[in-house]
Amino acid sequence: MKIIDLTHTISEHMPVYPGTETPKLEVANTYEEDGFKETLLTMFSHIGTHMDAPSHIFEHRTTLEVLPIGQFIGKGLVIDCSHLKEGQRISMESIDEVRTKADQAEFLLFYTGWDRYWGTDTYFGEYPAITEEVADYLISTKKKGVGLDVIGIDPISDENLTIHRKLFIETDIVVIENLTKLGEIGTELFTFYALPLKYENADGAPVRAVAVLDE
Repeated sequence: MKIIDLTHTISEHMPVYPGTETPKLEVANTYEEDGFKETLLTMFSHIGTHMDAPSHIFEHRTTLEVLPIGQFIGKGLVIDCSHLKEGQRISMESIDEVRTKADQAEFLLFYTGWDRYWGTDTYFGEYPAITEEVADYLISTKKKGVGLDVIGIDPISDENLTIHRKLFIETDIVVIENLTKLGEIGTELFTFYALPLKYENADGAPVRAVAVLDE
């Protein structure tokens, strides 16, 4: 068994979506004064490697904490889209090349290689995003979730969040953004875990995303 951590580390100087404040990690108690260390974490719900719930977009849709725990675990498949150039979209062509495995998977993770730009201005540029046709496929095949190694499932220029809206208006699919190391997983099905922080009325939450591979 091989385990790959697909999660970026939360830090005070990490990249965040434009307009979002960076996290604060303040020492609240110290070894010297209190005999132990404790950290006060202040951060937005959609920070770092995180999960979006349908309620992120629609007021009366599902929040993360009410979803069954099984929603966050399942068979994953990485779709290699690393050949795409800046501004290109992830189309059904990439899925059709591995269609048999894609149909079996419960989570599709799109590997663009964009995580290599983490910490640079390029990360917020014209990264590859999925098309509406791909979103329709995710809905029709009843995927538990979809993930990418970019900052959003919609192009950064799409203020309407078209793909988010299409996915979330009627389904409880979850979206995992800002994944990393997808290129290390390979082409076979594997077990994917993305466990969100559990809090009330969760429109989104940081996750610890992990791939478990059989060797």
